[in-house]
Amino acid sequence: MFQALVDGMSYLINLCYNFTVMIGLPSYGLAIIFLTVLIKAVLYPLTLKQMRSMAIMQQLAPKVKEIQAKYREKDPQKMQKKIMELYQEHNVNPLSGCLPLLIQLPILIALYRALLFFQYPDPRHASFFWIANLSNVGDPYYIFPVLAAVSTYYQSRLTMTSNDPTQRVMLYTMPVFIGWICTTVPAGLSLYWVVFN
Repeated sequence: MFQALVDGMSYLINLCYNFTVMIGLPSYGLAIIFLTVLIKAVLYPLTLKQMRSMAIMQQLAPKVKEIQAKYREKDPQKMQKKIMELYQEHNVNPLSGCLPLLIQLPILIALYRALLFFQYPDPRHASFFWIANLSNVGDPYYIFPVLAAVSTYYQSRLTMTSNDPTQRVMLYTMPVFIGWICTTVPAGLSLYWVVFN
């Protein structure tokens, strides 16, 4: 069943490529950009729901910490009850930030797999700017990996609202990790990550 989703993504890549041919700019790089924008647009309602939920949870975090400090040692069950009452009072479900991500994940993994093993039917159009073939591993000048790392950093910085040390560590380590990953995968995947952020 998952392979059908991967095949569907490959079909969409070819469909977007045919669109680039139709407009007179045949390029698999443009097709990847168009497909990424299309997927972001389709998944936007889920992303918006996830972002709103995360924002509300961050606003409630100080109150949750107060409840935890007050009841953790004395009565853990009462602590859980008070936290759930707080969430109900503000009409928040703690899982609503995770569920949209779980729905998006198979789609994004299928797109990743489709790009990773994509066989370009017309290799002449598999080049993009300075990259001779998007299926080649890595960007020879490391421009896409650097752009992916920088865009990941700025996206994380914009969404981070607390001074939690764990989040601060993630703010710096995730962009480096993403940049490193983009040096080891085909350039088409690096392009996808740059646009996806």
